[in-house]
Amino acid sequence: MAATRYKDKDTGVVLAFGGHWVSWSHTVVAYIAFLSALIVGCTLHYRKIVQNEWFGYPQEWFPSVSATIGDRYPERSVFMLFIAITSGPRFALVGLWYLLTAKPGRVLSKAVAVAGLVRTLTCGGWTYITSTDDHDWHDILMISYLVLTIPWTVGCIALSPPNAKAIKYRKYLGGAFFGTLIPLVYFFIQHKVHRVPGAYTTYAFFEWSLILFDVAFDAVTALDFDTFEIVVRDVKGASKGVNTSDVPTVVLEKEKENATASIASAGFRLGEAIDIVAYVYHGFVFWSTLTSLGIVVWYFPLWHMGISGYEALVMATIAPALLGIKCVRSWVFKNQLLNHLLSLVALRANIVTEPAVRLFIVGFGVWMSCLSWAATLHFDSAQPARLQARVFALIAGLLMSSVVKFAWYTNNPIWPIMHADNGGWNGTGALLAVLAALRFTRQTPLQSGGVIQEKKGSALLSALGIAGVFFGLHSLLSDTSTMILWVWEGFPIRGPVSNVHAWLSVGAMTVGLVMGLTRPAFVASWTAYAVGCLGAAVLTLYHHWTGYYGGLTLAVYLTAISIPLITDAAKRNPAVTFGLGFLIYNFVVLFHVWVVAYAFVPGGPLVREHTDWIMITMMLLIGAGIYNLTFQEAKPISRPANPAVDRRRPANSSHRKYYFSVLGLLNILFLCANFRRFPSNDYTPYHAEDRLLTAGIWTIHFSLDNDMWSSEHRIRDLIKELEIDVIGLLETDLQRIIMGNRDTTQFLAEDLGMYLAPAIHATLDVYGTLVDVFVFHSGQEEDPEDRRLQTEYLSALMGDSPRPSILLSYLVTKPKQGNYNTYVSELSGMHDVDDSDWDRWCEYILYTITDTELQVAKFVVPTKERGEEGKVWIAPKMLRERRVRRRRCPRVEVSGMFKGKGVRGISIMFLMSRGIMIIEEAW
Repeated sequence: MAATRYKDKDTGVVLAFGGHWVSWSHTVVAYIAFLSALIVGCTLHYRKIVQNEWFGYPQEWFPSVSATIGDRYPERSVFMLFIAITSGPRFALVGLWYLLTAKPGRVLSKAVAVAGLVRTLTCGGWTYITSTDDHDWHDILMISYLVLTIPWTVGCIALSPPNAKAIKYRKYLGGAFFGTLIPLVYFFIQHKVHRVPGAYTTYAFFEWSLILFDVAFDAVTALDFDTFEIVVRDVKGASKGVNTSDVPTVVLEKEKENATASIASAGFRLGEAIDIVAYVYHGFVFWSTLTSLGIVVWYFPLWHMGISGYEALVMATIAPALLGIKCVRSWVFKNQLLNHLLSLVALRANIVTEPAVRLFIVGFGVWMSCLSWAATLHFDSAQPARLQARVFALIAGLLMSSVVKFAWYTNNPIWPIMHADNGGWNGTGALLAVLAALRFTRQTPLQSGGVIQEKKGSALLSALGIAGVFFGLHSLLSDTSTMILWVWEGFPIRGPVSNVHAWLSVGAMTVGLVMGLTRPAFVASWTAYAVGCLGAAVLTLYHHWTGYYGGLTLAVYLTAISIPLITDAAKRNPAVTFGLGFLIYNFVVLFHVWVVAYAFVPGGPLVREHTDWIMITMMLLIGAGIYNLTFQEAKPISRPANPAVDRRRPANSSHRKYYFSVLGLLNILFLCANFRRFPSNDYTPYHAEDRLLTAGIWTIHFSLDNDMWSSEHRIRDLIKELEIDVIGLLETDLQRIIMGNRDTTQFLAEDLGMYLAPAIHATLDVYGTLVDVFVFHSGQEEDPEDRRLQTEYLSALMGDSPRPSILLSYLVTKPKQGNYNTYVSELSGMHDVDDSDWDRWCEYILYTITDTELQVAKFVVPTKERGEEGKVWIAPKMLRERRVRRRRCPRVEVSGMFKGKGVRGISIMFLMSRGIMIIEEAW
């Protein structure tokens, strides 16, 4: 860059560079745009981009420009990125050329400038509107670009300054550009009209030559622009901090600190930033371990169909009670690194295949994790800045867990039920966890204010608060779809959906964290508590968006109040605040499970469907913690070392910039995952041309297979391979602590391109015919009255339907016994898909076997609905059970891949000797 006479600090010049750099930047970036797309395209999609409408490789072996930069990812994206960067230098180049050539009374310079400006815009047009997007507009903009190139080229030559070298290059390059058009058109005709093999490859070389000549022609301006120097001058001294307003600088700086929460008042330190990131990841590991315990415990009563004894391991969280023993507390404090590392064994439990052993490994990990965190929080309670960082990391770790679970469709990739084949990242997660633990336990000096020794208040009340807030965080905020599913109440959709609106939950948690850090006094007030109670009531009592707004209010409150409650608990006896707190938390978790308990679970019927009792209990526990905090405020004790420091505000705010940066990053990552999961709403049946409807019923046992692995991927594969159009999935309510707060149906619906409908009755438009589909899980044998009422209601509901109907059900009965005869009756109007099959239990398909098997039936839908005479029940048996012949509908049979030994251990037991029953026009 040439020296400039203006570079004098008294003149206020902050930047100066030669005008020729505009030309060079335009040239380099433009060539990068085209050549990078060419390289990427040839590397990834060579045979596809050399293929044209008539010929492919080897007759055609070089891609055209349009094929290279057109519709394929990622080359199109690479090209568009760099061409967008090119636009800046391009507009500057046109502007500088006008300034160089403009003379008083000269019209040509203005006309050339307009042509150059419009030409640049048309370039953007044919670049971003491909022929696939809109063929007509792509061609219009491309032709306009070529036409405008004529006045631009001729005008630039005519207006060239007296520079012989530049004029010579412009003449040669301009002539080459227009001369190339002749063979370009010739070979295009040879390809398009005469269909000559290889003609399009030759055409492609001339097309690329046009690009090279076009960019090179504009690059010649570098020889003329060296007469310019672009100078950026600060005429008011703002870049040097000069205050030109009437408000004193001190006041302005104070206002800036208040507006930014002082996050910019201190410099950036890489070490501190790494610390916060490591802390948050360690908090993420804590929540990942804690949330996995319920799943691996639940596996055993699920398969035992009752209390198994393994449920006792839910008490692993009470490990902090050991800190009440002096020698144990001393050992834990001195060996924090060892204890935190031992807690990580739960992350590698997945290498063990035996479910019981895996459970005990996870239980040990939870035990050590709760013990280690409680000890660390109490150990650092004398240093407010360090304690604040620990507490923030713990709650931000929950936020990170929710973000990760959203990206993995409500699973956590480091859970012990995950492995490489079903989306697990256990090894990577464990390695990062070790590095984070090493950083987390590293003793480094942190700035801190005066030490406050809390004496007043009650450790018992603090323990109650800890129980309430941990239960609220775990049950409602450990997955972004939990509250969204709470407020669902059937179709049409009148509320939020998980893969579109889940960020609102993340945003509410973020706001709560910020409030807890910056406004702890307000958060700990009774006013804020009343708002939290109101949010809990609205979430519990209302549905749709109204209920969700209450949930968002509660989410803000729970994350906000967790900061002062955990901070207060850390300053007291950890054996009471965390040991007893987690014990009470465990009882609330069990209460939470009993709300949806089966009839055969002891005490299940007493609290079933009483979610309101759960919410009241949670808020009362938090209220006890609030009372403890406000009691301390009413009776102040020792003063801080620095009287100017507000006792309820953090003593140090220099780390806020790192806290808020982490929160911002987590939100950005969530939005990226949200964009990837945004619904396409492209619902397409497998065999629409045959009017074929394949229906199935599957009790998926809460997405845990026989070996305690998450089974979503295997479920997905089987549904896809059997080409099922409508499937009823039972035992899918996983939004409970004991089940990991998951939602299998999100993954299945999005991956399979299916429409998700949580309902027992849905009316579907099947090829223009309305068909009613009923899906339900009947009551257990332990409650005969429940079964009778359910049977009567659903049988009448099905019988009242005037449309063709299909029942996909879990009846808990043997064929032709008990309430089977009510569901298959004149009252319901339904018939068994195979009344000769006696080897069934629970799962049935009725058109209107062993538990966990997938039952499938194929139906050909009639072309029109019939009246009363078309009812299934009154139709003759021969008509009702008429099968579609293979010659008429070749796809009536299940794929042969499932015959014999099947695939992945899955085989089909055919209901009929010639395949799955087909029902046609039996309505």
